[in-house]
Amino acid sequence: MEWFNLSDSVNQLALVGAILILALTIFIAGSYIRKMKNSKAEGELTSEDWDGIKEFKNDIPVGWGLVYLVLIIWALWYWFVGYPLNSYSQIGEYNQEVKAYNAKFEEQWKDADTEILVKMGQNLFLVQCSQCHGITTEGINGVAANLLDWGREEGIILTMKIGSKGLDYPLGEMPPINQLSPEVANDEESQKAIAAYIMAEISDVKKTKYPDLVQRGKDLYIATCSACHGEDGKGMGGLAPDLSKYGTITFVAEVLEKGKKGHIGNMPSFKNQMLTDIQKEALGYFIYSDKN
Repeated sequence: MEWFNLSDSVNQLALVGAILILALTIFIAGSYIRKMKNSKAEGELTSEDWDGIKEFKNDIPVGWGLVYLVLIIWALWYWFVGYPLNSYSQIGEYNQEVKAYNAKFEEQWKDADTEILVKMGQNLFLVQCSQCHGITTEGINGVAANLLDWGREEGIILTMKIGSKGLDYPLGEMPPINQLSPEVANDEESQKAIAAYIMAEISDVKKTKYPDLVQRGKDLYIATCSACHGEDGKGMGGLAPDLSKYGTITFVAEVLEKGKKGHIGNMPSFKNQMLTDIQKEALGYFIYSDKN
């Protein structure tokens, strides 16, 4: 029988262990059986009395106490010293393999040109993002962000209309602008002007579809948005989103790392090892490319 191959050291140890456990079980069980046959009702009784019935004071056996103490010491050692530092872990092995592969991937594609990055980003989008945003990137009838508008003037205008949440900045969620400044930027033309100013002057994109509205947008921005984003639009040291990144590859990478709360649930964070830096960059190139 192959499973009973005693030339295998593992089988030998298993057999010896089984024999020892069986012998120990027979010895202990036998000692308790003999004790039950010969034991007498003697010993110190407790002070409690239930209709003339008392019980013996039974201190914990010394052997049990020692076993408990040894197990506690071993558990502390295992969790805080032995396992995390010196022991094998399948999850740890997997993480090391992923880390090594990602490093190899980054090295292979570090000099990729824009065309390759756009193609890479398109493939990544279809695998990782299209389930929510749709294969056309339009957001499946509004259940997720429409990436044809996202990072552009239309995205800013929509954000002013419905607000923004889910990026967990210290200043909290942004309410709709008609709640913040109902008398200042409540009409479409004013919101378009603010979007033009952000894209042309604050964002590193430095261009807008509405250049004639930039100056008016600056005045409206200072009167409304600068309270949280700062006059320079950089978010006052991380208290609010940095609008200089809006519409850039860096902006895409930040949202991928932070994750976001949306209408169909939470967009997970793609931080750590889910996407490499080059893959995040590639997704940004695709989203802002002519192919999107």
